Amino acid sequence: MKKLVLSLFLFFTTISLFAQHELLIQNSNKGFYITHTVQSKENFYSIGRLYSIAPKEIATYNSLDMNNGLNVGQQVMIPLTASNFTQTTTANIPVYYKVGDKEGLYRVSLKNNNVLMATLRKYNNLSSDAISAGQKLIVGYVKSENGAVASTTPVTTTPVTTTPVSTTTKGEPQAPKEEPKKAEPVVSTEPPKEAPAKSIATVPAQTAVRDANGGYFKSAFEQQSKSMNANKESTATASIFKTASGWQDTKYYALMDGVDPGTIIRVINPSNNKAIYAKVLGGMSGIRQNAGLDVRISNAAASVLDITDAEKFVVKVNY
Repeated sequence: MKKLVLSLFLFFTTISLFAQHELLIQNSNKGFYITHTVQSKENFYSIGRLYSIAPKEIATYNSLDMNNGLNVGQQVMIPLTASNFTQTTTANIPVYYKVGDKEGLYRVSLKNNNVLMATLRKYNNLSSDAISAGQKLIVGYVKSENGAVASTTPVTTTPVTTTPVSTTTKGEPQAPKEEPKKAEPVVSTEPPKEAPAKSIATVPAQTAVRDANGGYFKSAFEQQSKSMNANKESTATASIFKTASGWQDTKYYALMDGVDPGTIIRVINPSNNKAIYAKVLGGMSGIRQNAGLDVRISNAAASVLDITDAEKFVVKVNY
């Protein structure tokens, strides 16, 4: 019981330490990182445990000599790697990004390791793609819980893991004489080998739902057309951007300069006259990959228009 209380105390102490300041993601030529301010009695090893990273990595990243130690108040850069940072699941310590001027959700995605826009919506409970300058968005999580708890409370972790292991090892020596029974599990493991083959055969996620009406935003486009006197039309050089949206819910998105975020545009493939309706998330200027392009549409929208993954193609745009 005392060990459990001690474990909980250490755990919540770790959490409270992280909670003192929001962790803001930063980027340099070395990659993504967060900044930690050294507290009393902290060293390379204790900080490494907090962020699930080797002490030597911290020293190398900051060009520091471990033999010289750390000073209270000193700021140390903590590299974000695949081992201590996730942008697909959640953990206990969120990492934030501060939205800049004229930045939309797509720009935030690009600047933060191409984290999926759907993930950003989920992390931040966004009901729409409207964001504002200065807003702080969660772009990932530090996987510190396992590293911090496991390193600070090895006594608690050990009995939990060793109990099942010890029982299985005790059970196995008692049944070596029944070797035929061990052959039966081998037979039972054969069906799972067939199951992946079936799941691989069905890959509906890459096939967009075919909506003859042009998608979820058609009605919004019609309402928008009634309120706007001018009906603009242009031929545009286009490309795609990848997102999880649209494949099943028929919600298509676009990036376009000179159009207010939230505007619904109609995109037509001139080769077959197929059309979709997409919501503009933001502009494209300032991003090198968008040079020479007038518009980008989501990959689900391109699929419905029967456009392949060509780098550039021509579409007609109405709004």
